[in-house]
Amino acid sequence: MGIGKLFKQKGYEKIEYIIRRHWVTFLPVIIFFIILLALPLGLYWLVLNTLSALFQNPIYYTAGVLLAGIYYLSIILFFYTYFVAFHLDLWVITNDRLLDVQQKTLFARTVSEVDLYQIQDASSEVHGILPSIFNYGNIILQTAGPVPKFVFRNVANPNKLRETILNLASEDKKFHNQP
Repeated sequence: MGIGKLFKQKGYEKIEYIIRRHWVTFLPVIIFFIILLALPLGLYWLVLNTLSALFQNPIYYTAGVLLAGIYYLSIILFFYTYFVAFHLDLWVITNDRLLDVQQKTLFARTVSEVDLYQIQDASSEVHGILPSIFNYGNIILQTAGPVPKFVFRNVANPNKLRETILNLASEDKKFHNQP
């Protein structure tokens, strides 16, 4: 998906940053799905060692293979939908505005935008051991626009990014003759 399909860029507008959530925040989902993928193997080993005669019957064996196939396809489908939602959540920072693209479900997306000159306050927060180690956190922007609060969740280098947004906002205020 190209960024140009999400919003129409103005002639003087230049994309400064495209930001996604930090990859570490997706690790719990990966670990959870690895556990879900390993469960049928453990169940198969348990049934094979306790009820080995069950797999001698071709009907039970075929039913087991069919159920395992359905299970694995379902797990892969759910992992894919989680990954798509994770990957397509993004924030676009241009020299004129901010865009917040939230992928709600596989076929539902919300796009919000605010002009940079409407940003009144920006704060960043890093809470916890992993966010401190991997340097990711949240950025909260207070705006005077129709969307009163923009939250960038789990982005890399939140302090540096907050400073960059404030610098771009001050430049945009000069362009729009705002105090």
